[in-house]
Amino acid sequence: MLLEKTTRMNFLFDFYQALLTDKQRSYMQLYYLDDHSLGEIAEAYGVSRQAVYDNIRRTEAMLEEYEDKLRLFEKFQNRQQIIAELSKKTTDNSASQTVWLELIEQLKQWD
Repeated sequence: MLLEKTTRMNFLFDFYQALLTDKQRSYMQLYYLDDHSLGEIAEAYGVSRQAVYDNIRRTEAMLEEYEDKLRLFEKFQNRQQIIAELSKKTTDNSASQTVWLELIEQLKQWD
């Protein structure tokens, strides 16, 4: 569960980091991407561990709100799934032209 949350936050951060403040971006990068502890981040910024924790939790909530509204991560996942299906169909040579066109249409819908 923790790994799933970390992976999700990393993706959401990739998609929406431009919408965050510099401090939010720094805290999230240090915590999720660089695997720093709350204490290490607090020490580096001269703030309390609780302040870092609160900032990260608020930022996580903001990222989830952005995803609820914009759905960039969901669209990415759907495109990846369709691409995987297309790749599979190219290796087994069993796909008809209709199947190919349906998959391509699905891909277009997620743009």
